[in-house]
Amino acid sequence: MAQDLAQSLLVIQQQLKELDQLAKQTLEDLNTVAGTERVAKWKAKTVALLAETAGQAESQKFAAIQPGPSFTNDLVEEFTDLIDGYRTPLTALAKRLAQSARPSGS
Repeated sequence: MAQDLAQSLLVIQQQLKELDQLAKQTLEDLNTVAGTERVAKWKAKTVALLAETAGQAESQKFAAIQPGPSFTNDLVEEFTDLIDGYRTPLTALAKRLAQSARPSGS
């Protein structure tokens, strides 16, 4: 079980790194349309990886995330809000898994 949790944490950390790389590349290119498309592909891959490592329930929760609309008319801000909309729950999942991996007696 501990190895499963460790594997799940590694997958989540890798997906967070990939998300950060997508965000960085998009902000350098200033092409939020292409960036949003890359994030959609990343999300599909992440959902599949979560199903394999963290379980179907966590995968379905992540798949159901739909970051809300932004009304700033600032495409860069809207894109960074999209990134945060996925980063925040993935980070929270990693924290929950890390806490459940700790021995309860400490």
